[in-house]
Amino acid sequence: MLRLTWVQPEDLIGHELRQAAQDGREPKAVAARWRAAGGPQAPATAGASPTPASRYLRRLAQDLLDELADLPSALADDEPTDLNAIRAACPDWPEHAGTPATTPHHLEAAWLGRATGCLLGKPVEKLPLDAIRRLANSTGNWPLTTYFTARGVPEDLLRKHPWNRRSATTSLAENIDGMPEDDDLDYPLLNLVLLQRHGRDFTTTEVAGTWLDELPAGRTFTAERVAYRNLLTGLEPPHTARHRNPFREWIGALIRADVHGWTNPGDPAAAAEQAHRDATLTHTANGVYAAMFAAAAIAAAATGEHDVHTCLRTGLTVVPPRSRLARAVQHAVELAREHDDFATVVDELHATHANGDFSGSICRVVSGGWDTDSNGATAGSIAGLLARD
Repeated sequence: MLRLTWVQPEDLIGHELRQAAQDGREPKAVAARWRAAGGPQAPATAGASPTPASRYLRRLAQDLLDELADLPSALADDEPTDLNAIRAACPDWPEHAGTPATTPHHLEAAWLGRATGCLLGKPVEKLPLDAIRRLANSTGNWPLTTYFTARGVPEDLLRKHPWNRRSATTSLAENIDGMPEDDDLDYPLLNLVLLQRHGRDFTTTEVAGTWLDELPAGRTFTAERVAYRNLLTGLEPPHTARHRNPFREWIGALIRADVHGWTNPGDPAAAAEQAHRDATLTHTANGVYAAMFAAAAIAAAATGEHDVHTCLRTGLTVVPPRSRLARAVQHAVELAREHDDFATVVDELHATHANGDFSGSICRVVSGGWDTDSNGATAGSIAGLLARD
């Protein structure tokens, strides 16, 4: 039996209830109706529950997803998705600048940095922070300084915290033979195709068309898979990002942002605007801001004229200052400034920031857990640019 992940209504409803609680909607009444009908929680470890729901429960899930989408958000004024509204909320929006020439050497450093960070994080993707620490520590690799290995890890620890099943055969130190295929590397290549076909003034509709032409549906996940499904049902952007899509503030748009920074060195405004047109196919609000933040920070790093602190400040200029993302980034920067001990920072925020130290940057961000390959890839892209010489 095929249980396609990330699109079953009875599984999406649990994720949407969590999303509503986070983005300022009031989901308690809807949640009570779902529980009273016997509806399950969101799947704990994957995108689909093991067995399908009844026809009644599935129909109810679809109706409740639509009801949740219509609830007003208390955060709507502080977290717009429209580009003009985002610009209006950002008092320090950067000026457009002519993009200085970059070199193949610089772009290669960014690409290799992205690949290295992604590869480092692949074996421990989705594992909790404590598991990552224990696995690395069992082989003398904590604090994390190099790739993970299964050699020397106690069997009982591996049974409790197994490696990511798709990545262990390619991404543990003893198995590495180049960079394996990964969606965190697929999207930069796809965006290069987009730019070659449509130029920097591409539209979100052209992003959608490129996906339908070149991206297999099975290689999409979370928000991207829902948006892809929405396209196939006839919805158009930006509605593809909102319709029954509880993952619209997850990390997917962020992992597509690097090329927008690489192709606009020294022009963070252009990079952010380019990232916005890409991101709004699948994401809203903070999911979009994350892509804009990364693109602007990478555009600053690509000039070779700024340290990481300037790059982070540049990234924040394109994020509405009262948004949850802006507050989280500022909190992380403050923690890193206040505490030298990595564990203190990561335990509070599960995030870290390093000053042009390539190995340290990707190791620390992977050590923080969550979406380790994606976070490692983005950190590697920036750190690769900063440390390229």
